[in-house]
Amino acid sequence: MKRFFFIIPYAILFGLSLQAFNFKLDHPIAEDISRLMPVKMKAIKAEDSEEAIKKVLKEAVKNGDSISIAGMQHSQGGQTLYPNGILLDMKHYDKILDLDVKEKHITVQSGATWADLQEYINPYGLALKVSQSQNIFTIGGSLSVNVHGRDIRHHALIETVESFRLLNAKGQILTVSREENSELFSSVIGGYGLFGVILDVTLQLTDDELYKIKTKSLNYDEYTSYFKRDVLQNDAVKMHLARISVAPGSYLDEMYVTDYYRANDQAQLSNYNTLKRETIVAVPKFFLGLSRYNDWGKKRLWETQETYMANIDGNLVSRNNVMRSDSAFMDYSNPSKTEVLQEYFVPIDQFTDYIDDLRKTLSHEKDFNLLNITIRYVEHNDESLMSYAKDDMFALVMLINQGTDNESKENTGRVIRNMINVTLDHNGSYYLPYYGYPTKTQLFEAYPRAEEFFQLKKKYDPDNRFMNLFYKEYQP
Repeated sequence: MKRFFFIIPYAILFGLSLQAFNFKLDHPIAEDISRLMPVKMKAIKAEDSEEAIKKVLKEAVKNGDSISIAGMQHSQGGQTLYPNGILLDMKHYDKILDLDVKEKHITVQSGATWADLQEYINPYGLALKVSQSQNIFTIGGSLSVNVHGRDIRHHALIETVESFRLLNAKGQILTVSREENSELFSSVIGGYGLFGVILDVTLQLTDDELYKIKTKSLNYDEYTSYFKRDVLQNDAVKMHLARISVAPGSYLDEMYVTDYYRANDQAQLSNYNTLKRETIVAVPKFFLGLSRYNDWGKKRLWETQETYMANIDGNLVSRNNVMRSDSAFMDYSNPSKTEVLQEYFVPIDQFTDYIDDLRKTLSHEKDFNLLNITIRYVEHNDESLMSYAKDDMFALVMLINQGTDNESKENTGRVIRNMINVTLDHNGSYYLPYYGYPTKTQLFEAYPRAEEFFQLKKKYDPDNRFMNLFYKEYQP
């Protein structure tokens, strides 16, 4: 089968949506910001205690209801929604339970956000090992999609998880780790809430560090060799990101990279470790807005990005601040359009050929409004059954502007399926927490252990107590 003066941050590219609940007299309507999948729920339960969560499950069993589990609800493919089901909102279940500074471990309830963790651990000189660039997401939600970020020495989130407690479909609370209930460890992380409620998690932390930013422009066919030689083989480089142009004249050709080197003088960290706040919104929002409308806007955005990258070269930044990128400028409201995400993983040695084939595939798609591609690195890891990292991969995160009407959805879906075929032809995979454009065949090709995953779902939850639209769409 043949298959942005400001940086557009990865984690927002990982999940733009802020969940809107439109309460009606009968049943509440839950809908993410894409407005592509409004779902009528039976009820929404926002609980802040373990006992209350157990009660929700008990009542659901009694009434034969399904439960969908929600954090910030940034996934766009129905992973937190199920028609006439109970939406269990975990955002108020957000306490920090324990911090072991010496061992660098923290235990936190799953509704807490990465921002909550950073505020708590920053005074101790500690930092996160793995999270998205944005810190607005819940820990439980991030586990459920097994996130990755800019760190190139620590990769998928599953690597940093010591253990967690899970409320299963039988109402039992299990401790899950690599040694205890190990089958659940590999299926719940990256399992999209289908096996139970993650109650609390013990995570590994690391030291906060001071980084020096180095930026560089290059062409796409230089990227793999640059990355192998100047990034992977240089232990001083701790984090990395790249972007490739989607502007006319440099389309899928010009790139810039941002590397974060451990600074020589770590004594300066105290001058840079105050957690930053998002203050400038209008300027990046303006340039991003321009790029939505025409090629001229895309070209201005790319030029502004390049200027910004040159200006930050040599700047110093703390690790914690690298992992709290701006996000408010990404807010987007349009009555007839929305924005969706895609993320494709391709082996690093196939990157150049992959971009060539991707360019051919997209060259005739005049109605496909691609706004941004951000690139990260993720090392091979197959701990999670639904692992996207089948090899050492570059991850390409795409932001796409599209209409909300059926014709636009059909057109976007067709292009996305074609891009996934190109990705699969290069032994790649794609990320699952987005709108259900891919086919079932594509999912099973991208995820060779999917059959095992779905069988375990049936084993641990035969009554389908925990349900979502993703599972309904893709189960065998």
